[in-house]
Amino acid sequence: MNDTAIDIRGLEKVFAGGLHALDAVDLAIGRGEIFALLGPNGAGKTTLISVICGLLTATDGDAWLAGYHFQREFRAARARIGLVPQELTTDAFETVWATVRFSRGLFGRRRDSAYLEKVLKDLSLWDKRNDMLMTLSGGMKRRVMIAKALSHEPDILFLDEPTAGVDVELRRGMWQVIDRLRRQGVTIVLTTHYLEEAEQMADRVGVINHGRVIRVEPTESLMRSLGQKRLMLTLDQPLEAVPDALSDYGVTLSADGDALHYHYHHHDGADAVQALLRDVDAAGLRLLDVDTYESSLEEIFMDMVGGTS
Repeated sequence: MNDTAIDIRGLEKVFAGGLHALDAVDLAIGRGEIFALLGPNGAGKTTLISVICGLLTATDGDAWLAGYHFQREFRAARARIGLVPQELTTDAFETVWATVRFSRGLFGRRRDSAYLEKVLKDLSLWDKRNDMLMTLSGGMKRRVMIAKALSHEPDILFLDEPTAGVDVELRRGMWQVIDRLRRQGVTIVLTTHYLEEAEQMADRVGVINHGRVIRVEPTESLMRSLGQKRLMLTLDQPLEAVPDALSDYGVTLSADGDALHYHYHHHDGADAVQALLRDVDAAGLRLLDVDTYESSLEEIFMDMVGGTS
C-alpha cells in the first residue's frame, strides 16, 4: 500500500533460553500517523522497536519501512528511520552541534547547516549548540537525542519513552515539534508511560502484552468503545437505599447516602442520562450538584492487560 509507512508481518523474536519476546506480530502504520504502542513493562515494546531498527535480529517474520525490507534492504530502510532510544547514549565530550552534524553525515546526507539549525531551534537547543553534552541536563540531553534522530531527515521516527525525565515545559515543546513533523508527513511511533500524551496526540493506539499485539484501534474509537463515564448526583438529603424506580439503571448509593453513582459507556449516549434524570425527578429527589467523570486511556489500558506490570 502506497500510504503504509510500516508493514510488519508475523514478526517473532525468541531469545536464548526460550523467552518469546515477540509472538507473530502483525501491524500496519500509515504515513504521517502518530501511533502509540502501549504495554506493561516487559510486554515487548522496546524489543519490537529494536528488531525493526536492526538492533536485534528477528527470529522470523518480515517488516517493510518506507517500502524497504528491514533485513534484505537494511541500509536503505535504516536511512529512512530515526530512533530515540530510552537510554541517554550521547558522546559526553562533543558539542551539541558536532553531534548532530556527525549523525547527519553518518547516514550519507550532504551538509545542510540551515536544516540542522532549524532542528536545534525547534527543540530549543540553538543556544546550547556549542555546549558540551556532559554539561547539559537530562531533559536537554534527551532533546539532543531527538535532534540526532532527525538530523538525516527520516520518514519514520521511533520514540521510545521520549519524555522520560523531561520537565513539563520541555515536554510541551517536544510535542509541538512532533506535531509539526506529523504535518510534514513524518510517521511517528512512540512508547510512553505518560498515557495522557498518547490519548491527546496519537491517531491510533496499539496494546502489546506478552509479545502479542492484542488490540489496535483509533484512539477516539477506543475511548468510545471501552471508556466508561460516571455520573455522580449529589442529593440535598441523604438516602438509606436506592429508590426502586432507579433500580433498573444499576445506580449505587455512596456510603454516607449523600450521592448516587451511575456508570455508563459512550455508546449509551445522552438519552440514558436524560432518562435517569427524569426518573430521579419523578422519584422526588432534589439534587445539589451533578458531576461527570470519564475513563482515561490509562484506566482502559490497565483493564485490557489485567493490571499486569
